[in-house]
Amino acid sequence: MERMVKGHRHVPREVTARARQENFPVASRLLPQETREALMAFYGFARLVDDSGDEAPGDRLGLLAHLEAQLDTAVQGAAQDPTFQRLAPVIRGLGLDATPFRRLIEANRLDQRKSRYQTWDELVDYCMLSAAPVGELVLGAFRATSPERVALSDDVCIALQLVEHLQDVGEDVRRDRVYLPVEDMERFGCRESDLTATTAGPALRALVAFEAARARRLLTSGVSLAATLSLRPRVAICGFVGGGLATIDSMRRADYDVLSATRRPTKPGVVRRTLSTLALSTRGHG
Repeated sequence: MERMVKGHRHVPREVTARARQENFPVASRLLPQETREALMAFYGFARLVDDSGDEAPGDRLGLLAHLEAQLDTAVQGAAQDPTFQRLAPVIRGLGLDATPFRRLIEANRLDQRKSRYQTWDELVDYCMLSAAPVGELVLGAFRATSPERVALSDDVCIALQLVEHLQDVGEDVRRDRVYLPVEDMERFGCRESDLTATTAGPALRALVAFEAARARRLLTSGVSLAATLSLRPRVAICGFVGGGLATIDSMRRADYDVLSATRRPTKPGVVRRTLSTLALSTRGHG
């Protein structure tokens, strides 16, 4: 197998700093170095694509098209951009298909033309572009891809994306994006103007509690997924699930007020939730 780029010293500091701010450990030190390098290469790509779709001035669709062209050069082994130079040997070394990367780009294209989701099913379709491909890539890094595992991973990734949407309700609406399904907002009597307040009102709190419970149910698929994996990948998956659950815990402690502050998991909370998920998956594995 072609040797991947050696060491996190090649990953820009801003990328590693962003990774530390995520709800879960992006590349656990318990994993082999090559696996960690692959995960950081994926993360750097995803952050670049998301920033291009969310923050870049000017023609974002044109920039996303440029990134897709850069992806093509990475697949061909002729990448010029540093992010894609780090990604290229990972793609080749793991024998990855470019489709998950293209779906992440497509999610950001969708963000340029669609800012509201009428139903839960519509939001799931979006998450299958914006989040599920990351799970497929993680399984690829573990050399553990199978249809059954991908299906379980999809649930986990949809849940983690939903949790992030709940954390970012206020930030998203300031960008004229609402990821709470309209049908759910109507069910709880939550108006879009409620999302611009400095503190969440009763209707929004009830809606967030409902969506958080939905995410928690989806995260249970992570136990089944982890149970199929060897120890170190299992711990990593449990870390992803634990981060999501700990973030939901932080929202619950704040009575689901996601507007007055960004609700982030505590490190002890992530550890506790990771260990409890690991214990459940280990019993299932045994």
